[in-house]
Amino acid sequence: MEKIKGIIFDLDGVITDTAEFHYLAWKKLADKLDIEIDRDFNETLKGVSRTDSLERILAYGGRSDDFDAQEKVEMAEWKNEVYKEMIEAITPNNILPGIESFLKELKEAGIRTAIASASKNAEVILRSLGIRDQFDYVVDAAKITKSKPDPEVFLKALELLELSADVCIGVEDAASGVDAIKDAKMRAVGIGDAEILGRADLVLASTASLQLKQLQNID
Repeated sequence: MEKIKGIIFDLDGVITDTAEFHYLAWKKLADKLDIEIDRDFNETLKGVSRTDSLERILAYGGRSDDFDAQEKVEMAEWKNEVYKEMIEAITPNNILPGIESFLKELKEAGIRTAIASASKNAEVILRSLGIRDQFDYVVDAAKITKSKPDPEVFLKALELLELSADVCIGVEDAASGVDAIKDAKMRAVGIGDAEILGRADLVLASTASLQLKQLQNID
């Protein structure tokens, strides 16, 4: 590929792991609704917006038609308040392995960076981690209308970076996110299981393996 000029990251599962906090907050809501969810089900919510996650939970519990639009808004907001209380405990110690050194490597190489996450709390989380200044842009998830696997959030990141897809790489830990990267016409790096992230151009078992040299060798 051409020389890399930009790297666009997902947040949850790539920069830090807030999946457990999301799960616990959704589980609290599901329990209130007499819907039983577990961690396996929570995997299907990775990279999915808050609204769409709620719809999936309601459908899973057979309760999609039990609430009107306003009630669903209130439920999603309730879940988010529970989640925000939980993430107040996040510190720089919660940055995933290898991320800080990789971001430093990118800065030194003059490569631009952005966060493309479904999380409306991305700015808060990055500040709690102490690395907000390491990213040129954070896409405002509140202005994104379509969840991954739709490429909208990555296309917006490209727009903010003022870079073309052929000189950028996306980094994701969810299959829906990898699909979004590929549909945005970028190269994709997956973090996790190669069987799940099959569309990725490169799959790494851990963020600890992220190195610029390795990414530059992607065809």
